Amino acid sequence: MYRIMMIEDDDKIRRIVADTLKKWQYDVVEVTQFDQVLTDFEQTNPHLILLDINLPVFDGFYWCQQIRAISKVPIIFLSSRNQNMDIIMAINMGGDDFIQKPFDLDILVAKVSALIRRKYTYQDDESSLFHRGLKLIVTNSTIEYKGQSTELSRNEFILLQVMMRNAGKILSREDLMQALWNEEQFIDDNTLTVNVNRMRRKIASLGLEDFIVTRKGMGYVIE
Repeated sequence: MYRIMMIEDDDKIRRIVADTLKKWQYDVVEVTQFDQVLTDFEQTNPHLILLDINLPVFDGFYWCQQIRAISKVPIIFLSSRNQNMDIIMAINMGGDDFIQKPFDLDILVAKVSALIRRKYTYQDDESSLFHRGLKLIVTNSTIEYKGQSTELSRNEFILLQVMMRNAGKILSREDLMQALWNEEQFIDDNTLTVNVNRMRRKIASLGLEDFIVTRKGMGYVIE
């Protein structure tokens, strides 16, 4: 599950946004001590930050600079300011996007999802997929991690490709079964479990633990 750090001093806005993001399966950390933002960031290690400009103690521009000095984590500014100079400063300070208040929650979620997808799951071409350092080579059904590699079976390859293309999204067992059926790979529910477990062991053997997480009663997710 992707972790989002929200630095917003308006309790109502913070609560509404946090509740919305949690419905989309994001883990949300709400900052309430505005003199300890950098400490909270280092302890939380978020995948993305939502950052207000007008904050107690120091403003959002200051905290963006502090975070940018140690991290390239995506940062989206949320602000009621609407002057071009504010937007320019936000981007020049290292922000990845700027959303003006009041904003539509659906647009916010879409921007968050797009930034996370670009940052943590990307393709350099049609022959490979990457996530958390793991490379899936589509042309030969091989995975690589830190110089080591191993081959996947046909079913394992289909499952991992679907999961990596939907990183951050919980896929039900039915979703995965359908993906296999679409590729004319006919397996039952028990065989799905065997394939997922075997794929996990292969990934772990390369040194990458907990790549595929089980969400009880829901399915699987690559975080």
